[in-house]
Amino acid sequence: MWNWELPEWPEFSWDAARFAEAERVFVRESGVFAGTVTHLDDSDRDQITVEALSDEAATTSEIEGEILDRASVQSSVRRELGLTPDNRRSGPKERGVAEMMVDVHRSFGKPLSEATLCGWHRMLMTGRGDLTDVGRYRKSGESMEIVSGPLHKRKVHFEAPPSTRVRKEMGQFVRWYNDTAPRGREPLPGVTRAGIAHLYFESIHPFEDGNGRVGRAISEKALAQAIGRPTLTALAATILLRRKAYYAALEHSSRTVDATAWLAWFAGVAIEAQRRTTARIEFLIDKARLLERLRGQLNERQEKGLLRVLREGPEGFRGGLSAGNYMTITGASPRRRPATWPIWSSEGRCGARGNGGTRGTSRMFRRARWRR
Repeated sequence: MWNWELPEWPEFSWDAARFAEAERVFVRESGVFAGTVTHLDDSDRDQITVEALSDEAATTSEIEGEILDRASVQSSVRRELGLTPDNRRSGPKERGVAEMMVDVHRSFGKPLSEATLCGWHRMLMTGRGDLTDVGRYRKSGESMEIVSGPLHKRKVHFEAPPSTRVRKEMGQFVRWYNDTAPRGREPLPGVTRAGIAHLYFESIHPFEDGNGRVGRAISEKALAQAIGRPTLTALAATILLRRKAYYAALEHSSRTVDATAWLAWFAGVAIEAQRRTTARIEFLIDKARLLERLRGQLNERQEKGLLRVLREGPEGFRGGLSAGNYMTITGASPRRRPATWPIWSSEGRCGARGNGGTRGTSRMFRRARWRR
């Protein structure tokens, strides 16, 4: 039986005492984040917002196996925020997910509504002509299943409630979400509420496609409401690093209304995501200081190489900056061995060897090193 078939549904239960420390850590880290942001000027604050929203938009799609053009996503985010965009043309997928993430960011303090959820789905599915129900709950009579494996041996990881139940289930979900908000009738701690909201929404699976991305957006909204400001939490980016465990935790929790195991996994990811965001802001501050200190001291290629490495953020440049990577990034010519090179005899005389070079020098010699 799936969780939505159990008589206790949708009354989730969990061991609240087990997550008390996680909730305290989340609040404390939120204070660290707020203190770090105060060191940014308006330009840097806009840049970190663009980078954070763009990264979340790209990674929440990558979790579902959809690889987007990150530069196009960033351009779309800048446009949605009213900042000066570049002239890059963005595809419908990039525009749609960027629009959704910016709306989540701007409307974090507003109550959740079914119209909001359907609006996010419409944005997310921009350009999708293969779907029947865009911007509305699924209506197909066929069962909604998450499966894997070949047709003759497929494994069903989850089966959602039939479409005839979706509207009722979603009405209950939205009421629960708003009632458990910080100023709601039955407020819940931030991390706990964000985790339950994600599990609850995914268990209903109300849309034909895009449920994972909308569900993670709901968690982002819940975390922001918990601290009273946009968090820019790198939730999707952190989940992407643990995608296999993420799906395993959801699958395990889809057969029970005891959410303790799921919340234990989610709380760890939420706090790690929060720390990743703070590290990114600190990195941006250090990056600005470094570039200011090196202003006018680098040639064009050095500056191009440095900026490309810094673009990878706190995680660093994958594989390190090898000679090959540097040549690819900057267009520098490969290092070539000269046709002739100097040799030094045991008597200290300089001759040449190779391609008809001078003979008669001592057999004992060492090759001089050439440096460009």
